[in-house]
Amino acid sequence: MRVLDEEDAVLAATDAPATDAPGLLAALSRFIADCGPVDAVGHRVVHGGVHLRAPTVVDADVRERLAVLVPLAPLHQPAALAGLDAARQLLPGVPNVACFDTAFHATIPETAATYPLPLEWREAYGLRRFGFHGLSHAYASGRAAELLGFVPGRLVTCHLGAGSSITAVVEGRSVDTTMGFTPNEGVPMATRSGSVDVGMLGWLLERGLTPAQLAEGLGRTGGLLGLAGTGDMREIESAAMAGDPRAALGLDVWAHRVTQAVAAMASSAGGIDAITFTGGIGEHSSSLRLRLGRLLGWLGLELDPTANARSGDDHLISTPRSAVAALVVAAREDVQIAREVRAVLAR
Repeated sequence: MRVLDEEDAVLAATDAPATDAPGLLAALSRFIADCGPVDAVGHRVVHGGVHLRAPTVVDADVRERLAVLVPLAPLHQPAALAGLDAARQLLPGVPNVACFDTAFHATIPETAATYPLPLEWREAYGLRRFGFHGLSHAYASGRAAELLGFVPGRLVTCHLGAGSSITAVVEGRSVDTTMGFTPNEGVPMATRSGSVDVGMLGWLLERGLTPAQLAEGLGRTGGLLGLAGTGDMREIESAAMAGDPRAALGLDVWAHRVTQAVAAMASSAGGIDAITFTGGIGEHSSSLRLRLGRLLGWLGLELDPTANARSGDDHLISTPRSAVAALVVAAREDVQIAREVRAVLAR
């Protein structure tokens, strides 16, 4: 079964914007021609909302529910919908399965999912913490179990990349995560701010900023871009090594917030037996993994510098005496999507 992830397969094949229907149709046509007969199409969909909490075959009703959620994930949901529409047009009769980044976090207890907001707000607007990057966290937790030879009772999975989130996984089930109602909550990301003082946002609105300007600053020009002038962590590391104080501050803020989040997730899990690093930064920056390991040394985590510097396959990077097993795991949302598609169609 060939699985299409709109962001990876389609957007890599065309310079057209994510919602450019002709460009998507052309790219998807080439993809289908290369892969041969298609049994099903799996789609990564960032937000499933309250109602879509498991992989789901897409029909008109599901398509409508996904469209309603566009304001909650404006950087990703439109691309997913465009890819879904293109696949349904080119492959009539072939089942399309939406696999949600929110689904893995459907097991989060109400204590972790509930915002301390007025009841009428929560009921009227469905305000709750959803969590994201679930496909990556689900794969990383399963892969950790394969590498360790057992399911770690208390695991913290760190998806660190242009978008970043950290999740507490107990016996294979998500119990807490750093992202919330939208993908903007949590740690600083490439252009997303992560968590900030909401009172400050009201203060800025009172001083003339518009909601659109706030959304732009929080989602598109904040985060590492706002801190260091670029959202590319490779450029930030290089500039910091060259003595750029803005880049150095950006790294310091990022590492501070990430280690805070790991500690919080360890608390939600009731402790920590293992930690995984995945995503563009988590997989490829041995120096930042080492930095995070040192900052988390109080948890009993000790990284092996030689193993940590190794690239390539998924592997253990902690020392034998480390109280916490640490692993590098390649992000394979495509594999997770394929598994979920098969599971749905086998019912």
